[in-house]
Amino acid sequence: MVRNPERRAALVDAGVEVLAAEGARGLTFRAVDTAAGVPTGTSSNYFANRDDLLHQIDAWLHQRLAPDPEVVAELLARPRDRALVTAFMHSLMGRVQRDRTGFLALMELRLEASRRPDLRASLMNSLRGDLDEAIAFHTGSELPGGPEEITLLYLGMLGLILEHLTMPGMLDGAIPGASVPDGVVARLVERILPGD
Repeated sequence: MVRNPERRAALVDAGVEVLAAEGARGLTFRAVDTAAGVPTGTSSNYFANRDDLLHQIDAWLHQRLAPDPEVVAELLARPRDRALVTAFMHSLMGRVQRDRTGFLALMELRLEASRRPDLRASLMNSLRGDLDEAIAFHTGSELPGGPEEITLLYLGMLGLILEHLTMPGMLDGAIPGASVPDGVVARLVERILPGD
């Protein structure tokens, strides 16, 4: 059978939707077929098994959730200071809010990876690659701070994203005078990065 790359992409996107809405236990070929609006059995023609689908979702999410190169270029036209780092973090939060489903699916992948060694190895490789790339971008762009600060900022933003997506409103008022998420983003950068 000739496989259609557009249909495969649509099935992976449907898998992201199912993963975000139903969690890993709800990610079945039947659920993906339903979400994609294709006949039952279609997914099984495109993916060897559920693990194959999870790996395809992992690969696609890292592309889907990546920053827009045009936005990055616009931001890099600014002075290399703490305000620029804050702008990059606001841009990240904007992506989170625009693609809530994609970020929730990535969190579900993390949870599933804690139970599946093969997926853990693949996802850890992807995530560590993203962190290493962020550190290289940050230092190569001559932004303030170094690998330690960027790792701490990564951890802080990951926690904020998790709380903001899964428990909206929980952080309201937790940091006096800091709105959620924007004010918290600014405080994270202010506390982690050295002054200008």
